[in-house]
Amino acid sequence: MTTKRTDYLSWDEYFMGVAVLSSLRSKDPNTQVGACIVNQDKKIVGVGYNGFPIGCDDDSLPWDREGDWLKTKYPYVCHAELNAILNSNGGNLKGCTLYVALFPCNECAKAIIQSGIKKVVYLSDKYKDSDNTIASKRMFDETGVKYEHLECVHKNITLNLQ
Repeated sequence: MTTKRTDYLSWDEYFMGVAVLSSLRSKDPNTQVGACIVNQDKKIVGVGYNGFPIGCDDDSLPWDREGDWLKTKYPYVCHAELNAILNSNGGNLKGCTLYVALFPCNECAKAIIQSGIKKVVYLSDKYKDSDNTIASKRMFDETGVKYEHLECVHKNITLNLQ
């Protein structure tokens, strides 16, 4: 009797893989982040990546990280988490889990809380000492949103699109 494969992806790795794959749509030359929202039935209900709002020209707005604020990307870019919420299928996000490559900033944390998402699974917390990440964690702790760093068994996932 043949036995099943044992090297398959866990649900967490699968959904994080979708988030990371989504990040490849980002045109940001420095940071590409993707997010995937999953309901309690393990169904994807929203995905997003960091980029400019629909209708904003990727070639006319700035991608700079430093300089006069209006000449940087920051006032224009919509983060992956917010895009995933806004791109959700219109259903209720209460109790959902958000998978994201980078720990959410304070602005995204507000949207996560307001949407009813109850868990955030992330890969990187490279800005953990920044004020906006500290504020995010404080708001998550105050509102009962759980957050968890994902340690992947499968460090690399290869896609063959041929």
